[in-house]
Amino acid sequence: MTAVESRPAGVALTPSPGGQRPFGARVKAFVALTKPRIIELLLITTVPVMFLAAQGVPDLWLVLTTTIGGYLSAGGANALNMYIDRDIDALMDRTSQRPLVTGMVSPRECLAFGITLAVVSTVWFGLLVNWLSAALSLGALLFYVVIYTMLLKRRTAQNIVWGGIAGCMPVLIGWSAVTNEMSWAAVILFAVIFFWTPPHYWPLSMKVKDDYARVGVPMLPVIASNRVVARQIVAYSWVMVAVSLLLTPLGYTGWFYTAVALLTGGFWLWEAHALLSRAKAGVTGAKLKEMRLFHWSITYVSLLFVAVAVDPFLR
Repeated sequence: MTAVESRPAGVALTPSPGGQRPFGARVKAFVALTKPRIIELLLITTVPVMFLAAQGVPDLWLVLTTTIGGYLSAGGANALNMYIDRDIDALMDRTSQRPLVTGMVSPRECLAFGITLAVVSTVWFGLLVNWLSAALSLGALLFYVVIYTMLLKRRTAQNIVWGGIAGCMPVLIGWSAVTNEMSWAAVILFAVIFFWTPPHYWPLSMKVKDDYARVGVPMLPVIASNRVVARQIVAYSWVMVAVSLLLTPLGYTGWFYTAVALLTGGFWLWEAHALLSRAKAGVTGAKLKEMRLFHWSITYVSLLFVAVAVDPFLR
């Protein structure tokens, strides 16, 4: 585990003179602890799966309770992640304004907030959805906090590969919320997100690798050349696209999903190979354009899972 100073020299942990923390700013800070933008992606993979599991419109109350429970659970995991990573967050440019770094929220408050959300979300799922979904939700939270944040992140370049399993769990939660059981369809979509996560995150890591290097976090772009990283991105991308196409021959989806998967997956592969070509040519800096793939990856997963939700109505 890499030990670092908890904050840069000269950076105060209180946001205003005298340690005053306005109520409105405090509320925004606690919301920020949950990382709402990341949770948006998690919900994008949860709700459409519920439509596929129901082969139509699922019970809307169930969708609402599952969505709220998912937000609470993921929010608790993200808050605990910020509590554990507060030392390195203070030294990284992209995380220097997080609530614990600015002092808007204290470490003790963050820890209590994260634990409270973890407990409430588990009970919420158990009582209002089902206990299988509750177990999956708690498992995802513990995996993200303990396995990824505490054990993998600062120790191995494979951190995001295996740590990404936590981000795959909303697919299983969405399916189990409707059916109270598992299915190969849910497993396939779990695998899609598993193979999506590294080529989604590595381009961003390439962009901010100096941040990770500064704090000793061995993200793959920190310890490997752009060419090696791009090759890994291409390899994972091909597997991801291939797995995404398994739903149709197994009878879970029809022509609409297949068309979307082929078109969006094809464009993804085009971008991935273009990044590899630039990396092989020795292109660096802004001309590497690694963020093109990062931004497309968000669009890709959104379109793919919208197709998952729409497809049952076109069969």
